[in-house]
Parts: sequence; C-alpha cells; structure tokens
Amino acid sequence: MHKRVIKRRIYLDRLANFIDKDLFKVIVGQRRVGKSYLLLQIMDDLKKRGIDKERIIYINKERHEFDSIVNYTDLLTFVRKKAAGKGKIYLFLDEVQEIEEFEKALGSLQARGGYDIYCTGSNANLLSGELASRLSGRYVEIRVYGLSFTEFLNFHKLANNDDALEKYIKYGGLPYLINLPLEEEVVYDYLRSIYNTILLKDVVARHGIRHVAFLENLVEYLADNTGSLVSAKKISDYLKSQKTAISPNVILNYLSFLAAAYFVFRVPRSAIGGKKIFEIGEKYYFEDLGLRHMLIGYKQTDINKVIENLIFLHLKASGYDVTVGKIGDREVDFVCEKSGEKVYVQAAYLITDQKTRDREFGNLLKINDNYPKLVVSMDKMIGAEYKGIRQINLRDFLSGFK
Repeated sequence: MHKRVIKRRIYLDRLANFIDKDLFKVIVGQRRVGKSYLLLQIMDDLKKRGIDKERIIYINKERHEFDSIVNYTDLLTFVRKKAAGKGKIYLFLDEVQEIEEFEKALGSLQARGGYDIYCTGSNANLLSGELASRLSGRYVEIRVYGLSFTEFLNFHKLANNDDALEKYIKYGGLPYLINLPLEEEVVYDYLRSIYNTILLKDVVARHGIRHVAFLENLVEYLADNTGSLVSAKKISDYLKSQKTAISPNVILNYLSFLAAAYFVFRVPRSAIGGKKIFEIGEKYYFEDLGLRHMLIGYKQTDINKVIENLIFLHLKASGYDVTVGKIGDREVDFVCEKSGEKVYVQAAYLITDQKTRDREFGNLLKINDNYPKLVVSMDKMIGAEYKGIRQINLRDFLSGFK
C-alpha cells in the first residue's frame, strides 16, 4: 500500500528558519512520532531550492545498509568519503544516538566547516553531557510530539466531531496510523511493536536493565495510575505487598529511563504563589494514549485520567512548561507558563452537580492572581463562566487553545 505523506507545517516552518544557519538542528521525540519524515521532507525542500542531491547525505541508523557505521570514526570516514569535492554538504543523521561517541564526529565536522547538519534522536539525554559542551550553544532543539487533534483530523480526513475525538483518544496520535484501518486489533498490534522497540532498545539495551519483567510491571502501574501522585516509595511499598522487593532508588532510575525515552512525562508539583518545586510526589502522563490503551485497555472508567493526559499533551505541544499546582491542601491539575504568561487548567469529565462544580472550580478560586483560569470538560456548554473562571468543552480546547 502506498504511504500517504502529509507535511507537518508546525515543525517544518520552524526548521526552515534555521536552514543554512551555523547551528546543529536536533530533532527529538519518542520513536515513530514522525522525526524521520521531517528529515525527508526537509531534504525534498532543499532539492526544490536547487540543491544537488549529491550534496545531501542521509544516514538512518535503523536501516541495515548503515550497520557498518558503529562509532564516530566510522561516521567521519563515511561522510568525508561521500562529501569529497562536492562543496557545501547537507548532512542528515537519523537516530544518531545509535552511533558511539557521535558527538566527536559532529564537533569535528562543524569545526571543519562546509556542513549544515540535522539529526534526530529518541533519547532526552542526547543534548546533555559531552554533546552539549562540544556544541556550546551552537544548536537548536526541536521537540516533536504525536499528532495534535487538528493534525489527526487532517491526516485521517475526519470531521471535527465527537466520533473523531473518541478515535483520537482511543488510538493516539502516531502518524503512521494514517496507513492502517482505525480498528482496535490492527492498531494495537502495530502499537505493541512500537512499545517493544521503545522498551527493549531505548530502555533495556541502552541502560543494561536486568529486571525486565519488573520494568514491564512498572509501565503498567503508571498506566493504571495516570494522573495520580506517584513516588518511588509508594511504588516500592505496593510491590512489597505483592511479594516483590525493589528498592526506591532502582525504581527512580527506571522511571528516569522511561522519561528519557520520551515514553512518559514526569511532571513535578509546584507551590502556587511561590517558586518551590516539590521533590517527592509527581505525576506521570503518557506521550501517546494509544500506547497506554494497548497496555491496559481503553475503559470508560478511566475517562478522567485519559482526559487529564490528553489536556496535558496539548499543553506541552503548544509550548507550555507545565507543573501540577499545590495551594494549601488543594491541587490544581496544571500550572502552565509560556513567554512569561500563566494559565491555570483544571480537567474534568462532566460537571453534573454542584458538588462537582465546587470541587473543580473551587481549587482555581483559591488562586489570588489575575491569570486566566480554565476548566476543561466534556460538557456541551460553550463559553460558560463561573465566578470569572471559563469552562470550555474538551474538543473546542483541543481544536483552538494555544
């Protein structure tokens, strides 16, 4: 079957600003969110600008023909041979973290000059340590997420209605789903293969994990407890009750490995009205809801957790820094900051009675500042307000809030 390719302008337009600039372009995100296609689309755009294809070098470490490129010396040898006598080179490296000490090669090529370098990676530590020091600020990082709701509608040629929203919630936003029928058995089989790759390649192999069965149980625990406060001690105590002894330190390490693979987000709590970040007790959300549902099933009883995860993803993809807010003994789902501005967001399923209204709006009413405050729910009312707090329908929020 021929693959449909749709351009994701939000990312391509950002990258276009940096073509031919003396900066490494580093595209990061979970596997299969579409990083490789972005590289291919930039290459197509360069050819349309008149760049000879001989001056474009593409290396994809997920393809067998590049298996011989194992370390930085292999990479340098390959690139220099391909680039000899061709003038300025546009170098594209896909899943660059698979090449040992790749940062040495990038630094060498950058120092030599005559290269415009683009790379992708599926590890959040890509720009930490030696690479960051070698690049010393000469890079731009672009984080790629799964499809937004509006992108999902565009990709799948769907009308903006509740049926489309349910498909988005149930199957998630990985772009390749465009090539599959949106049927549970087919989609979840595909997602299971993605899950296995992420877990085995980006977590187990990269970090030398020995307790693989425990890691899988930990992921399921996070899926069951999406949006709940989690701590390593709480998980350790739960495991002891299940006759499994794993220390909190090991659990913390495993959680950090899952976050580094862009599989889950770790979201800390912050004090509203202050700068304190709480080090104990955080929440975890999934990069892709389809992967979560593939693991534990899509259940209506989980709808509150799922809505919360969905809202969080939209906020992150819209460029917000997000924490969980704490004010006294109350909690605000999301404290969101972007460009010096704040917005507070509370997630709910349906607000059907005064008790629910008091709970969802009451936490926001405790905040004594003038930043916007929103309650996002699946209620049909449009543009409703309660004591100055705006209530917005989930589908409207996903379609228009930026």
